[in-house]
Amino acid sequence: MTLETMRPTPTWDASAHGETVETLSALADEITVTVWGADWCGDCRSQLPEFAAALDAAGIPEDRIEQLPVEKREDGSKTGPKVEEYGIEYIPTVVLERDGEELARFVEEEPVPIAVYLADRIEEREAAA
Repeated sequence: MTLETMRPTPTWDASAHGETVETLSALADEITVTVWGADWCGDCRSQLPEFAAALDAAGIPEDRIEQLPVEKREDGSKTGPKVEEYGIEYIPTVVLERDGEELARFVEEEPVPIAVYLADRIEEREAAA
């Protein structure tokens, strides 16, 4: 199943985020991107279209992107595919993995866009290695 909110926005400017695109592009054939979100979620509607555009600009193959829809229970907890396995409490949540190892995780909101946040975590990780 796909999320409507993961439709890339046509207004996203890849040239304004060259470093981010370059970082993600370098890993395009190595990483898997798992996105938990919902079309009813305001944060998802505002953030995921730009993230999808960044993935597109970086050349991340569609078969490496897993979109997992989440529903909210009456108590506010989330339910959906792999929610318990990955400890998903807030959406959007995006996890980047390579060979089953988590490289970076974005949860709900940060002061920078999802793609920038994840690329920064990858760069920090590689600098520390």
